[in-house]
Amino acid sequence: NVLPACLLLSLLLLAPALLARRERGLIFNLDTGELCLQSVQCKSGCCHRTDGLSLARCAPKAAESQECSPKSIYGVYYKCPCESGLTCEADRTIVGSITNSDFGLCKDPHESSRR
Repeated sequence: NVLPACLLLSLLLLAPALLARRERGLIFNLDTGELCLQSVQCKSGCCHRTDGLSLARCAPKAAESQECSPKSIYGVYYKCPCESGLTCEADRTIVGSITNSDFGLCKDPHESSRR
């Protein structure tokens, strides 16, 4: 019966945000530095935590040549995904995907074709 309690709590937390018609809600459209639970809540699209014990906060996406994580099903990252137009070149492994440790570097996919 833990799952229904979690679902109920989630609905109670989300209901005010879904009903509010403001530009910035309490749960969605959060600015950089605000506490988050999932990346979908952040304007930037990245809910970031520094380690497994830290609170997650909205953070900007990774720029070119910065460390990144490929898009994840978890919605919380140790390294943010790349900005629009860049790709995260990482060695994707099943273990890395599960442990959220398959980091790479943001690269411009068109850079290599220009050389």
